[in-house]
Amino acid sequence: MDVLVHNWYYIVAVLILFMGLKTINQGSIGVVTVFGRYQRILRPGLRLMIPFVEQIYKKISIQNRSVEMEFQAVTADQANVYFKSMLLYAVQNADEETIKRVAFKFIGERDFMQALTRTIEGTIRSFVATKKQAEILGLRKEIVEYVKEQIDHLLEDWGYHLMDLQINDITFDQAIMDSMSRVVASNNLKAAAENEGQALLITKTKAAEAEGNAIKISAEAEKSAAQLRGQGVALFREEVARGMSQAAEQMKQANLDTNVILFSMWTEAIKNFAEVGKGNIIFLDGSSEGMQKTMQQIMGMLEMKSNNSIQK
Repeated sequence: MDVLVHNWYYIVAVLILFMGLKTINQGSIGVVTVFGRYQRILRPGLRLMIPFVEQIYKKISIQNRSVEMEFQAVTADQANVYFKSMLLYAVQNADEETIKRVAFKFIGERDFMQALTRTIEGTIRSFVATKKQAEILGLRKEIVEYVKEQIDHLLEDWGYHLMDLQINDITFDQAIMDSMSRVVASNNLKAAAENEGQALLITKTKAAEAEGNAIKISAEAEKSAAQLRGQGVALFREEVARGMSQAAEQMKQANLDTNVILFSMWTEAIKNFAEVGKGNIIFLDGSSEGMQKTMQQIMGMLEMKSNNSIQK
C-alpha cells in the first residue's frame, strides 16, 4: 500500500497516456481542435493526442457515398416532369486543406446534404425549363453533363467531388403518358403501313420484271424456233428439188414421162392427209381428172414465176 501511495503519479501518468490514445478507422480522417480552433488531422490508425487539450472535432469519411433524389421540373411547354435519380459523391482527396473545407463549410452533414440536393435539383430544373416535353426523354446524357459542368466548381469549393449522377426514371403526368403512347402506336402503324406498301411495290415490280423477262425469253425462243423452222423448210425444199431434178434427169435418159413424179407426189399427199388428219375437213378431188387439173395449175404457177424472174 505504501508503494502505491508513493508511486501514484506514475499511475496517473499512465492513465493520462491511455486517455490520449485515439483510434481512427480506415476510410476516415479525424479533425483535431484545441480549445475550438483547428489544430491538425489524424490519419487512420492508433494516434496520440494531448488529453484535455486536443479534441476530435469531427471524423470525416473519405469513402464514396450515395443518395437518392426524387423531384419535379416543368418544361418550356408547361409539362410536369418527374425525376428519380441517384447521386454518387465523395470527398475530393485526403489533403489537409480539403479536409478542413469539408469539416468547417457546413454545420453538419444534414446541412451539406440539403445544400447538395437542392443545388442539383435547381440545376436540372433550369435545364428542363429550356426544353420541350418531347425532347426530355432523349436528353438523359445531356442533363447529366450539364449538371456536372454547373456544380463541379461549387463542390470543389466544398471539398467534394461529384462522381456520378444517374437519372433512373423520367415520367410525366398520366394524360401526357397516354398521349405519348398513342403517338408511338400511330407512328408504329404508319411505319408498318409504309413497310407493307414498299414490300408490295417491290413484289409487284419483281413480278412485272419476271413476267417481262419471261415474255422476252419466250419471244426470243419463238424467234429462234421460227428461224429454225424456216431453215428446215428451206433445206427440205432444196432436198426435194435436188431429188426431183435427179429423178427427172434419170427418167429423161430412160425415155420415161416425168409426170410420173408429179403423180407420185400427188398420191403421197393424199396418203399423208389420211394418216395425219385430226378431223379437219379438206375437200380434195382425188380423181385422175382432178389430179391433172391440179397439176396444170401448179405448172402454170411455176411457169408464171419463171417468166417473172426472166423479166426482172
